[in-house]
Amino acid sequence: MLGVCLAGFALWLLLDAPTLQHNAQVSPVGARRTVSLDILGPIATVSRDLGVSHLVSVADGILGRTGNRPGAGAPLHPRALRPGGLRPHPSPVPSTPTTAPVPLNRHPSAADPLRVLVVGDSLGIDLGSVLVNDLDQTGVVQATLDGQVSTGLTRPDYFNWPAELATDLARDHPEVVVVMIGANDAQDFPGPPDVPFGTSAWDTIYRSRVASFMAEATGQGARVIWVGMPPMQDPGLSAAMQRINGLVQQAAAQNPDVVYVSSWTVLGTPSGQFTPYLVENGQEVNVREPDGTHITPGGAQVLAAAVEAAMRDDLHVSL
Repeated sequence: MLGVCLAGFALWLLLDAPTLQHNAQVSPVGARRTVSLDILGPIATVSRDLGVSHLVSVADGILGRTGNRPGAGAPLHPRALRPGGLRPHPSPVPSTPTTAPVPLNRHPSAADPLRVLVVGDSLGIDLGSVLVNDLDQTGVVQATLDGQVSTGLTRPDYFNWPAELATDLARDHPEVVVVMIGANDAQDFPGPPDVPFGTSAWDTIYRSRVASFMAEATGQGARVIWVGMPPMQDPGLSAAMQRINGLVQQAAAQNPDVVYVSSWTVLGTPSGQFTPYLVENGQEVNVREPDGTHITPGGAQVLAAAVEAAMRDDLHVSL
């Protein structure tokens, strides 16, 4: 009997590991969070690699817990996006007129490849794994991914992204830096005194940190493509991501070497709602993981196409 119980627990853990990992990622920084991530990280990776976690999606469908039903998303094709791979979406933060980006005007070749660095949190890893592979297959791009789960710009005491970026810039000398960071940033800035998330003081600090991170990369001669967060299944988290996206857009608008690529309707419905499925070229594509936060390989392929469109259309890079 004990063996059956243990086997059942092991199966449940394998199925739900991605969701449990996300719950640990958004929990307060501390020893409990660190231990949880150390334990759940390898199990969640195995679950995703084997496709086991998608059984949860099937079960949710049988039980009617699908959020927006398959096919609810709009037909999506990269060339249907307006220049830069962007679509407008509502933002709770006042917008700022966007400065036209300075093109890179680059015609890379196998002998002189374009150097691209992709950095980000776990969603950045979701995107980056596919994007780096796509770019490498062009034969004219040398792409590198530096992804760090459970990280962001809110807690440099836990992981210092500006220091990490400095190391990456010195090592790889990228011409284009693709950034997808923010999924873990909807938390207070630690004090003393603490600065609560959602306050105007928090907005000011976060916008400044984003602007400094952008300037760190562009100051070394790189162009930055910053990919915003997609809508989330949890309404509270989705609203927080929308707020963070607005602050990032404001910072990007002040730097002519930065292009902001929205994922809000690229991975969501036309009205910017969460959906686990989109229809692309007449085929249903599962774009979000069962945890309602992370991006599936299919979703990453859709988002990577928008980033590549920004490289072509905004930075004038011949891929």
